[in-house]
Amino acid sequence: MSDDQPDRLLKLDEVKRRVGLGKSMIYRLIQEGKFPAPYKVTSSASRWSDQEVRAWIDEVKDGFEGKKRKVGQSNIHRL
Repeated sequence: MSDDQPDRLLKLDEVKRRVGLGKSMIYRLIQEGKFPAPYKVTSSASRWSDQEVRAWIDEVKDGFEGKKRKVGQSNIHRL
């Protein structure tokens, strides 16, 4: 995303779709400091930074760089 474009704020359903994780796992990773925390936009609404979620996805991908994955084997449990 270029610097001249504003950062979008994502709802939980969009974050779940992008990262392929459920709500409980996302919040567990947030508590462990391993996933971007949401911004509280109202007392009952949280939103995630699109840029921060993309950066997290890139970090996860970079962690697999150079590692050989077996076809059909999920590496998501190693987070």
